[in-house]
Amino acid sequence: MEFKPVLDLYEAVGWKSYTKNPDQLRAALIGSSLVLTYKTNGAIVGLVRCVTDGQSICYLQDILVDPSHQRSGIGSSLVNQVLLEYEHIRQVVLMTDAEERQMKFYEKLGFREIKNDLRGFVLLQS
Repeated sequence: MEFKPVLDLYEAVGWKSYTKNPDQLRAALIGSSLVLTYKTNGAIVGLVRCVTDGQSICYLQDILVDPSHQRSGIGSSLVNQVLLEYEHIRQVVLMTDAEERQMKFYEKLGFREIKNDLRGFVLLQS
């Protein structure tokens, strides 16, 4: 996969924590278990990236859709491809910003927010 169009997509969605260090992003993509892209007219307008052990857990790390193509089914299509690829895995996990629109998107795909019966923890190092 050519890297520049992917870097441009991360820029388009404003993910500067990724784009400030392109070499680290490239290494993260290479080290991922699965990277799928969605192209329109030859341009990458969507991407999903996963890390998994292939048996018990799949972590959806990045789901990006170019702002000019959002709300067109691209994100859902990419996530559904991941769920199909890893349908034998019990835990599919993701973390995202606490925005209402994102919550609705993931709930529509069958994800549920961690509230009462589960606990989620994260350590974000700068």
